[in-house]
Amino acid sequence: MGIISRGFSGRSREHNPELPPGQFLTEDFPVLSAGPTPRIDTDEWEFTITTENGTVHRWSWADLMALPIEDVATDIHCVTRWSKLGTSWRGVSLDTLFAGVDTGYGYTMAHSYGGYTTNVPLADLLGGKAWVAFEFDGQPLDPEHGGPARLLVPHLYFWKSAKWVRGIEMHKGDDPGFWEQNGYNIYGDPWLEQRYS
Repeated sequence: MGIISRGFSGRSREHNPELPPGQFLTEDFPVLSAGPTPRIDTDEWEFTITTENGTVHRWSWADLMALPIEDVATDIHCVTRWSKLGTSWRGVSLDTLFAGVDTGYGYTMAHSYGGYTTNVPLADLLGGKAWVAFEFDGQPLDPEHGGPARLLVPHLYFWKSAKWVRGIEMHKGDDPGFWEQNGYNIYGDPWLEQRYS
């Protein structure tokens, strides 16, 4: 008879076809970070998009709150194999933020308070695919989960949804960010199990 652990586990994909391969369903929201949790006051927070010619588009917290805010219901999938279905977020679409940005580059690097980076193709940030999210489940986003605001790119593994996001920089090529330099896949599609390089 096998040993059953009730530790970090859940129902596997064979019980739920909504889960990508190799994922387990969790009702919790595990906290995984590459370093200490930054604490950023909304009075000091800002978000920037920097183009290839050095033009910086800048939003304060008040500026962000004045933009159209969307409710987002989505599943999220972590490379450490947990998935959480039907999560609820509020945030500003990257389509809105990029509306006045003139760029000829097709790749981006997201930057976080605390120094974290992750690369995302521009096409994966646009078309209703990504948000700067500041609420989870009807509440302000906890610092442990990336508050006051994080990138939300739910169709990719969750390390691409950079916590404590502070800006996006346009890149000519798909340069690797923090985890991508340390062995994670350059793209991170959970349905293709693109976990590692």
